[in-house]
Amino acid sequence: MADLQKIRKEYQELSEKLTDPELISRWEEFQELSRRRGRLEKIVQKAQALEELGNRIEENNQIVAAQEDELVSLAQEELDSLLKQKKVAEEELRELLAEASNPPTGGPDAIIMEIRPGTGGEEASLFAGDLLRMYTTYAEHKGWEYKLLDLNETELGGVREASIEFQGKEAVKKLSQEAGVHRVQRIPATEKAGRIHTSTASIAILPKARKAQIQINPAELKIDIYNASGPGGQNVNKRKTAVRVTHLPTGIVVASQASRNQQQNREFALTLLAAKLLQQRETSEGEKIASARKGQIGSAERAEKIRTYNVPQDRVTDHRIKKSWHGIEKILSGDIEEIVSALIPAS
Repeated sequence: MADLQKIRKEYQELSEKLTDPELISRWEEFQELSRRRGRLEKIVQKAQALEELGNRIEENNQIVAAQEDELVSLAQEELDSLLKQKKVAEEELRELLAEASNPPTGGPDAIIMEIRPGTGGEEASLFAGDLLRMYTTYAEHKGWEYKLLDLNETELGGVREASIEFQGKEAVKKLSQEAGVHRVQRIPATEKAGRIHTSTASIAILPKARKAQIQINPAELKIDIYNASGPGGQNVNKRKTAVRVTHLPTGIVVASQASRNQQQNREFALTLLAAKLLQQRETSEGEKIASARKGQIGSAERAEKIRTYNVPQDRVTDHRIKKSWHGIEKILSGDIEEIVSALIPAS
């Protein structure tokens, strides 16, 4: 653990370096430093958690040593649990340190998933939230790395829009098939008459820009910093941490308020911008990204569906391969391996 002081110092230096506007124009360097900072951040956070565990263990040791009968049994029980947690955390920290010492030579392939509600009002926003949880839980089950780049929620816990980066070739292979309009048929929690409503949410998949694919000129960016908003639009903190970036030549606007750290939101927003610029460049004859994304998600009308989640009938149907699965509760809880795997041969 002797390297922790050096790692903390390097993490701080990288955080400061990434605030340099000129670095954005050197996209390859910016991406590499961002990846390095992300790896070091995991170490710094794990080391901090270990220190907190150590403090709690010391407190419980003092209680046990004092032999205060009414507290000893509780302290000893918690102490046993803390020691187990510490052992696991130490092993995880060792793995992170080893990974930091031998970083991968090339960044993994990655995609960015955008989720937005379609028709159906608040119920569509709630369904978009269900899809967000479904995909992130699936990624956790698979052990994939993912990063929430932006999240804008409603008062009832729905999602106005969300952007998630999924890393790794397997994630790219399986989640790339999810682009399109998803439809849900169910009785909303707010429906008093018990009627079944049909709502939609749209998903777009963008490739993440890799090294040297996109050059961003900082002089062509308008960057606004503002207070992050929570459900209902209220400000959730007093510090200005949310970041909005406008690419002046194209008019593309991206934003991020997923983190409480302004610099991290800045990195997330630039990652989103690079992905959208890359997709725009790759569309035929310079077609605008809005048009390219419309090809994936249409106008989110009910008829433009790739998959239907029918809750009363406990059935999920993918209309592209005309196949259905039962167990909708498990599916919305992230158990979608069978569905996404079935789509790969049909792609």
